This record gives sequence, C-alpha cells and structure tokens, in this order.
Amino acid sequence: MDGTKRANIQIESHVEIVQKHHQRTGELTEGYVARILTKSPNHPHGIKVQLETGEVGRVKHILEDD
Repeated sequence: MDGTKRANIQIESHVEIVQKHHQRTGELTEGYVARILTKSPNHPHGIKVQLETGEVGRVKHILEDD
C-alpha cells in the first residue's frame, strides 16, 4: 500500500521506511509505527513516522501482516 497518504497509516502499522541518511541509496528499514510525525493528510515523499525502535523516516511501503 502507498505510504504517501496519512489515512493509510495507523499506530502499530507494519511499514518500510527510508531514513534521511539512506535517501540516496534507498535502503529500507522495516518496523512498526510508534508515532506519526507528519500532520498534513498526504506528502509526496511519504508520511514521516517514528518506529518503535526510535528510528525516524518516511514510509515507502505499508506491509500486510498475515
């Protein structure tokens, strides 16, 4: 699912984010959302979130938990 719409993301969503220092390489970090930091309803580069591990980045993919 698309990570550019805030409505698609909830607390504890399983997501892949790209951290600021990994934007050039596109390296993704997987985790669960602890906080949603972007206030606007959408953002072209992805909604900024903080993971439960403390890492901050923009959501690239929302993963489906089975």
